[in-house]
Amino acid sequence: MEVMQRLSLPAEVVERLGVVWGKSAGKAGGAVHLLLGHLLDTAAVAELMWDRYLAPRTKRLLEVVSGGRGRMLFVWLCAVHDVGKATPAFQEFDAAGAARVRASGLSWRSAALKSKRWRHDKAGGRLLMDVLGPEWRPEHVGWVWPLIAGHHGAFPSAGVLGDRAVPREHQGRGAQWGEVQRALVEVVTRCVGFGGVADVCPRVVPSRAEQLELSGLIVMADWIASDSRYFPGIDRIDRVGLGVSRDRARAAWEALRLRGGWGVLPVPGDGDLVKVRFGEKGRASQDQLVAFAREVPVPALHIVEGPMGEGKTKAALVAAEVLAARFGCDGVFVGMPTQATSDPMYSQVRRWLREFGGDLESQVALLHGKRMFNPEWREASASGALGECCSGGSSFDGIDEDDELYGIAAGQAERYGPVEWFLGRKRGLLCSFAVGTVDQLLFAATRTRHVMLRFAGLAGKVVIIDEVHAADVYMQQFLVEALRWLGQAGVPVVLLSATLPPAQRRALVEAYVSGQSRPGDPVVVKVPEPGGYPSVTGAYVQDGRVEVACRSTASWRESYPVALEWLPDVSDGGGAVAERTAREVAGGGVALVVLNTVDRAQGVFQALDERFPGEVHLLHGRLCTAHRADRTAVCLERLGPAAGAARPGRMIVVATQLAEQSFDIDADVLLTDLAPIDLLLQRIGRLHRHEGTARPAVLAMPRVVVTGVAPGEGVPALHGGSEAVYGRFRLLRTAAVIERTLAEGGTWSIPSQVPGLVAEVYGDGVVCPSSWGEAEEQARVKWEASERDRAAAAEAFLLAARGEWSRPTLSGLHYGQTAGVGDEKDLEAVVRDGKRSVEVVIVRRRGGGYAALGGAWLGVHGEASEHVLDEVLGGTTRLPAKLTKVAESELRPLDGWRGHPWLEHSLALVLDQGGVARLGEWEIAYESQLGLVVKAGSGS
Repeated sequence: MEVMQRLSLPAEVVERLGVVWGKSAGKAGGAVHLLLGHLLDTAAVAELMWDRYLAPRTKRLLEVVSGGRGRMLFVWLCAVHDVGKATPAFQEFDAAGAARVRASGLSWRSAALKSKRWRHDKAGGRLLMDVLGPEWRPEHVGWVWPLIAGHHGAFPSAGVLGDRAVPREHQGRGAQWGEVQRALVEVVTRCVGFGGVADVCPRVVPSRAEQLELSGLIVMADWIASDSRYFPGIDRIDRVGLGVSRDRARAAWEALRLRGGWGVLPVPGDGDLVKVRFGEKGRASQDQLVAFAREVPVPALHIVEGPMGEGKTKAALVAAEVLAARFGCDGVFVGMPTQATSDPMYSQVRRWLREFGGDLESQVALLHGKRMFNPEWREASASGALGECCSGGSSFDGIDEDDELYGIAAGQAERYGPVEWFLGRKRGLLCSFAVGTVDQLLFAATRTRHVMLRFAGLAGKVVIIDEVHAADVYMQQFLVEALRWLGQAGVPVVLLSATLPPAQRRALVEAYVSGQSRPGDPVVVKVPEPGGYPSVTGAYVQDGRVEVACRSTASWRESYPVALEWLPDVSDGGGAVAERTAREVAGGGVALVVLNTVDRAQGVFQALDERFPGEVHLLHGRLCTAHRADRTAVCLERLGPAAGAARPGRMIVVATQLAEQSFDIDADVLLTDLAPIDLLLQRIGRLHRHEGTARPAVLAMPRVVVTGVAPGEGVPALHGGSEAVYGRFRLLRTAAVIERTLAEGGTWSIPSQVPGLVAEVYGDGVVCPSSWGEAEEQARVKWEASERDRAAAAEAFLLAARGEWSRPTLSGLHYGQTAGVGDEKDLEAVVRDGKRSVEVVIVRRRGGGYAALGGAWLGVHGEASEHVLDEVLGGTTRLPAKLTKVAESELRPLDGWRGHPWLEHSLALVLDQGGVARLGEWEIAYESQLGLVVKAGSGS
């Protein structure tokens, strides 16, 4: 009221500001919440975000953009987000509120509003164009209005807000509406501390990526301020004020226990940081990365390549500390290739943060769909340090009346643990420290609703991505897109890989520096080949110049010879593989058998289990969660770095590709299906991995037996399943390199030869014998066509369309927005080539009710009490992709799971009394040793 008096607003304008509503009584806890009150609530939340949450780098950005008034500009941007509600199109939505507005003298024709949909976010963008246009320079109006017009998740194009496109009846026809709208903006502007609208005008236009980050932070402030538990309606303007809103915001912040990460982190000293954080002397390759992080003048891309077991992850974490301190990052995101590899990384990151003191370890979010199965996560959740967000929806996706017109469910309820705001849908990356699948990063590179929230979560952090080589050509399109945006936002990125093909290394570097090179057009960079192994390739742009440097050092362990040989076997049952494995360990020892399909792994396991009962362990993706976790734990206990006396005299592990990544076991001999060279080398990394391991004399030299292929005088025959997974071209070139190796003595030197082998197979040079020429060329043509098609398929979902990188603002970013992509399951399909599969919870029908897979009685309707919940969840498994459609069509949650926080959306696969379930034409069984077994039904 004091501000309005100082502005000498006419009494009728003050009266109208006192009735224009922002939240209906139904959405604001029982009383209408005036629009001015909601805007000031959001401003007060933004103040707390600046003080307690924003990364130092983000504050520095806003200081530059505003000419030294960063806090005020940020608060203002958040405050004006909903000014578009001061329009007839929105005020019409609530009958009681509309009646009060009409009574104040503001009018509109209700019948005319039905002719077109006009949401308040777009209305706000146009309103700011009109209000700011006469006061600001055009380039600043141009980047600010999309932040407002896009705050409900999608950025419209400028044409949608043009004079011809804007429905005047919806926006507010006549001078009275204009007066109220300008007054609303002016009052908010004065309340947050500016001298007027003209005074707010920024000094510098931030980059498009920086605008995307700011947009996400505006959405965050809005969602917090829209929680009616802490911001109930205030329907009298004499009770509205920034002081009142500040009290409400502080109470909400404390109740939700929101917080940031490191804040201002001091740059660590020059000592051995690996030893400080992990208690072990840093290796040369680790010191090399940390030194690079200390020296780069600006945020950079760091590509770390090194052999398995080199300690790349620990090096990345300590380098992240240096980078965060130097460049003002407030936390870290670590992306892993799978859910299974994310879990041990979550534990490692928590142990690392424990060394900083305080309670930072309790702030680590685990971001993947199976986190409730992780015991450490469950324990943290139960203690209140990290509660579990149970609902699949978000109460903030549908906070406004006009959202219902666009298929967004309004007013969804969400249950919170003590500190769970960050773990709602789309918000996980906003947590200062996060570990999850790489999908979380890839999601932030998709043209989907609320992508700005995901990107804002990344932009304040150091981003670490492990096992980069695991991304196929389709996923690489999203990785490259993410690197462009992260480069433009000035986010330090560390990529880890055993090794990368030169073309892939170059693509990653070019993406990051293209982002840093304004206006963001793609650039071509000459990336030097590493002179040794392990290596670090660093890339950044300084003063308009692209700088790329590559350093290498010796590995902490000497290279050792690995002997290779062929074992011809392309059968589905793998009989020859089983027979050879049995011979290898007849006198004792540990064999790792890695096969490319589940069916082949199951067949080999069955044959070996008959010979060595109790000594053979099967690992694959169709095991239920409990069995997979138990077997993985047994393998790590007996064959891991701390096995010691627990290492058995004989053990056989039969696995699929699960054994390629973050599986820290030490085998004496490896039998493996042929795979592309980089993945084959990953498997070899599990061989003679740990020093000091006692081995049988006959297995003292590392040996690899390659199967899944039948070499001969002509082109070798390949196992059909391997071809289906990897394609023929890379397999043939890998087979050719092995053939040549065998002709030249039959050994590789590992790890020294790793980069050269990968470069050879993935390069353009001649590898295959001339007698394979026609077959290789046919495979090449087919592979290149497939790669082009898959890359093109990804392009439709990328955040920025081709040719958009030179655009200065977010206007039109969501033009042609991907339809139907809303939840994490849909997004997983988008970033992983659309091969979506579903998880089911296996239960057994017993008598008049149901039992868990392990046998625990549930109840007549499947009721899962707390004491059997773990056993029920332990029956979760993933079906093959070919069963996705029929499973979604035929399976439902059990009746007793309705309303259960973890089971109400779970599909139940019910095994009958005979242990079989039928889905369409398929018969499905679950056997305790083999896991899920899928067969064509008798009627098919």
